[in-house]
Amino acid sequence: MEHDLIAALATPFASGALAVIRTSGDRCIESLALLTDRPDAIAAIPGGRIKRATVIDPDSGLAVDEVVIAVFRGPHSYTGEDVAEISCHGSVPGIRRILDILFRNGFRPADPGEFTQRAFLAGKIDLTRAEAVQEIVSSQTAVGHEMALRRLGGSIEATVRGITDDLVQIMARVAIQLDYPEEETGEIPIDPKTVAAARARLSALAGSYRTGRLYQEGVSVAIAGQTNAGKSSLFNAFLKEDRAIVSDIHGTTRDYISSRVDFRGIPVEIYDTAGLRETSETIEEEGIRRTRTVVRGTDVVVYLVDGTTGMTAEDDQILAELGWDGDGPTSTASRLIPVWNKIDVPGCKEPPPVSGGSPFSRVSATTMEGVDALVERIVAEIGPVQPERSGAPVIDSLRQKNLLERAVVALDDVATGLAAGMPVDAISVDLQEALHALGEIIGEVTSEDVLDAVFSGFCVGK
Repeated sequence: MEHDLIAALATPFASGALAVIRTSGDRCIESLALLTDRPDAIAAIPGGRIKRATVIDPDSGLAVDEVVIAVFRGPHSYTGEDVAEISCHGSVPGIRRILDILFRNGFRPADPGEFTQRAFLAGKIDLTRAEAVQEIVSSQTAVGHEMALRRLGGSIEATVRGITDDLVQIMARVAIQLDYPEEETGEIPIDPKTVAAARARLSALAGSYRTGRLYQEGVSVAIAGQTNAGKSSLFNAFLKEDRAIVSDIHGTTRDYISSRVDFRGIPVEIYDTAGLRETSETIEEEGIRRTRTVVRGTDVVVYLVDGTTGMTAEDDQILAELGWDGDGPTSTASRLIPVWNKIDVPGCKEPPPVSGGSPFSRVSATTMEGVDALVERIVAEIGPVQPERSGAPVIDSLRQKNLLERAVVALDDVATGLAAGMPVDAISVDLQEALHALGEIIGEVTSEDVLDAVFSGFCVGK
């Protein structure tokens, strides 16, 4: 399978200035050359060079498109095989015709992630870097992209290999004692401090998963409150554009709308919801029902109170439903942020004092006063103010997290065995289990099913 000729579109299947079709496989360059008007010249291109050519349909002899072909000779290529990339005009019909010609003449469609899978199988990258490729593609903010780029640079691999090397040294001493028991000195060949240090590093790396997921997947935030509290104005303030309709008429927002924003590098899905109130109007009532569903499903609820009218009985009732007990958020409302809006309006009242929880954030959604501080409060509520930029690796793979935790448990068992004075051969089983889990992380010990699961989520052409 790894020697099949494969081809796939590596850019979006849409009209544009250019499109790139990627091919890979033994002698793919020579095979592609036969489909051009310059077969000898294309077949002889050295690695790392490009040439212009015209793609010809061999069945009709007609020209299809003028293209530029970039050649990368194996093993000095992304996949480790011969690779040729066709830069053609970004015409959807033209893209289809070139792919059709390739598939009729020895190439097959690449599976999702197959180019990166071939790179892994050829030893060009380890499994953590392979996963980072897709994480870069799917990153939604500059910070998420930066963190994924560090993983692609080998930050996870370097950490795991460093810990593995320490444990291998211990395992080597254990193996010597087991193979030559007559040379036994009576000392346990396992340093508890080395085991503890490895365990701490693995635990810290596993613990970084929450940060990695936060900056990769993000969170959801619902803006809730009564009608005319200023929800749509705050929604527009977060987006810095007039996305939602703002009106003094009660019940203007009949359904929720949402948009993606970047809060200090964290991707956030913001929901502007219908005003919460009692109504007999059928459409508005359905919008309120949907609002309650959204509020229950989001990570953070920003509840707005109209500061010009102050707290009402309806506000008290809604906040109680969200977990507010009158003195502040209870433990069940740990992610409820109360906001006192319209502080720019003359005669705006002061927010009520809160004795047992977080106070109201004071904002003006129209003048933007207090909005930046509210963003900082939301960020502080959902995660770290800044991701780790000190170079410490951060993982974004549940597979890696589970394997790291497995290695931590194994090292805990090693430490327990040492403290209990267990025989070295029994302790070595747990040590071997930790090494096996670390080997799975970087792909040195990986089943075909695991590889299929990892690469199946990739884009076609990656």
